[in-house]
Amino acid sequence: MEPKFSAVLFDCDGVLVDSESITNSVLRQMLIELGWDISAEECIRIFIGKALKDQWEPILEHTGVRIDEAWIASFRARRDTALRTDLQPITGAVKAVKAIHELYGENIACVTGADRAKVEMQLEIAGLSKYFGDRVFSGMECAKSKPAPDVYLTAAASLGIDPEKALVIEDTATGATAGIGAGATVFGFSNNGPTSTAPQKLLDAGAAHVFNDMAELPDLASH
Repeated sequence: MEPKFSAVLFDCDGVLVDSESITNSVLRQMLIELGWDISAEECIRIFIGKALKDQWEPILEHTGVRIDEAWIASFRARRDTALRTDLQPITGAVKAVKAIHELYGENIACVTGADRAKVEMQLEIAGLSKYFGDRVFSGMECAKSKPAPDVYLTAAASLGIDPEKALVIEDTATGATAGIGAGATVFGFSNNGPTSTAPQKLLDAGAAHVFNDMAELPDLASH
């Protein structure tokens, strides 16, 4: 096999690790504690794929509370405790990343909208850190996070590659929009899980292809 793209840029949550349901469950419990009787389905719809700090308005609307940095820090602490206990890699992700790493070498990166500490912890737990090294990029360290393309453009510049020749792997419309905005080819991952984005929504956001099994990825990323 030979590389089909200049680099492969992976989102983390929902692509490499099965974290979304864990994180969303902690968030839902904290919102209930604020007085918002929010359902699991509604919490997934409103918050998954988006930076929590940018979603303060619906929280204020339903609870009267304007979340601040202290509240977000408390959420992150409770979230991280749950992740350390329950986190698992997405089925087939470790094997797929290993194969992509063998094919692309250092031209792979983890590009996320989440905070760096969380992502680095998750990659370590999942046994993926060795493949990404220091090539981890957080949208929280950019002027704008996803759906803005900033974090993908930053990753491409750091790798020294043309973003228009990169392949982005995303599981949300927000992330797909960011990848498309950077000029990259986006492949959507949708595995029919409870927090998974419907394939059509990924296609509508600009994904060139949607796949549901990580075992397919090495072939998709090669000639």
